Amino acid sequence: MTWKAPATNCAGAFLISGPFKLRASLRQTIIETCKAKIASKGETVGVSFYAFFKNKNDDPDLLMEAATWWIATQKLDHFEKAVKIRDMVMQGQ
Repeated sequence: MTWKAPATNCAGAFLISGPFKLRASLRQTIIETCKAKIASKGETVGVSFYAFFKNKNDDPDLLMEAATWWIATQKLDHFEKAVKIRDMVMQGQ
C-alpha cells in the first residue's frame, strides 16, 4: 500500500478530511519502540516521531505518514512522553 500525502492549503497546512489512521505495521513499531524506551529509561522518557525510524530515510512515505499523524492529526509537540504515545496508539487514536 502506498501512502498518499493529504492535500494542503495555500499556506502549506494539511487538509485532512475524516480520521487519519496509521497502518498496522507502523502502529506496532510505535508501540514496541515506546515499550522499549520506557523499559530502559523509565516512564518519564520522551520520544518524537523520528524515534520510530532508523537514522536514514529509506521509506519517506512511512516517515510522512508518522509525521502527518503526529503533527497534523494529533497536534502533538515535538517531544511527548512515550507512555502517552503508546497509550494513544493502543487505544486506536
